[in-house]
Amino acid sequence: MLATIVLCWDPLSITAQEWPRFRGPNGTGESETTTTPANWTSDDYNWKVELPGVGHSSPVVWGNQVFLLSADPQTATRYVLSYDATLGKELWKRPFESTPHHLHTQSSYASSTPAVDADRVYVAWSVPASVTLMALTHQGEIVWKRDLGPWNSQHGFGTSPMLVNDLVVLSNSQEAKNGPNATGEPESFMMAFDSATGEERWRIPRKPINTSYAVPAVFQPKNGPRQIISMSTGDGMFALDARSGEELWVNRCFDKRTVSSPLVIDGMIFGGTGSGGGGSYVVALRSDGSEPSLVYKVDTQAPYVPTVVARGDLLFLLSDGGIASCVDRASGEVHWRKRIGGNYSSSPVRAHNKLYCLSMDGEVTVLAAEKEFAELGRVSLGEGSRATPAIANGALFLRTFSHLMSVGGPKAVSSGN
Repeated sequence: MLATIVLCWDPLSITAQEWPRFRGPNGTGESETTTTPANWTSDDYNWKVELPGVGHSSPVVWGNQVFLLSADPQTATRYVLSYDATLGKELWKRPFESTPHHLHTQSSYASSTPAVDADRVYVAWSVPASVTLMALTHQGEIVWKRDLGPWNSQHGFGTSPMLVNDLVVLSNSQEAKNGPNATGEPESFMMAFDSATGEERWRIPRKPINTSYAVPAVFQPKNGPRQIISMSTGDGMFALDARSGEELWVNRCFDKRTVSSPLVIDGMIFGGTGSGGGGSYVVALRSDGSEPSLVYKVDTQAPYVPTVVARGDLLFLLSDGGIASCVDRASGEVHWRKRIGGNYSSSPVRAHNKLYCLSMDGEVTVLAAEKEFAELGRVSLGEGSRATPAIANGALFLRTFSHLMSVGGPKAVSSGN
């Protein structure tokens, strides 16, 4: 008898050197590395390279390769890019012709972050006529490509794929034109595809009210199936069975857009909603695998776009307008709240006891990830940014509109070739 071995992607147990999706392992935005600096100068970069085109796609890292997207702002040609993580050398560039279309003024044709595993890198983008989801090898060869149908959103495409088990999961969330119950509205789905073949495994309808840009996270209850946690205006926070897509619970806790992504830690689930006009708030839910209960809500200087990040019993929030807060993760009690300046669409990330906050003007403010407020450093990257940093191999990877750079960790050693 032959035994069949199925290798499944486990986002909860990857090695510390990988940063495989938006905000790293399971979207937590955290690393325990201690080799990233609080301050640096231009002489301290391991490397800095100019990218083709511009974009807001955040870097991801697997082994010694960095992957990200960029795009020509005039032609909308998309570039899938790979760089050597140690030296910054371009390994390959794959261009994909596209069609210019309407975008939000703060968006780009390359606002989606790739996902990567040991075998492939997965990318997504859209034009009004179609959503493209594609898998490539680490050498840049196309493995499979799917057209997921039309896309409707006044702001453009911005969500990112994620991986669980042997599936690539994408939130195909559309904007309602005339209301969620009107006929002829675009269809919204949570969708899962076989990571090796691109075969569709399941799709679950969602309510098309506002486009959701949330990238799902994984929750493993002590008892019960592994859950995919995501959120949208129409469905609030919700959980799907990772294998079948079956809806397990829905908590309609949101009344505005969902641009940030959920954070799952120790049975607590955090997510936010908001609008450009204000009224943003973050909810903390607790679940044992069944429908969660609301523990608390943070509605003072809460973020609309940036996602929250934690360290132990502490939860850190960064508002779009530059107010940083630290609250007790279990109760929501405020430890400190300080204006650090700048405007933000990038999410903060944590390296051990340092919190990195990258403003839209391209200034990195480094805060102590502690119960007492302390500012550790400020560094200007010289160009604006709406991408979230990555932390891998002991280094910090930063993307501005048109540059990618690395600082910290072991220094690159040139071979002289």
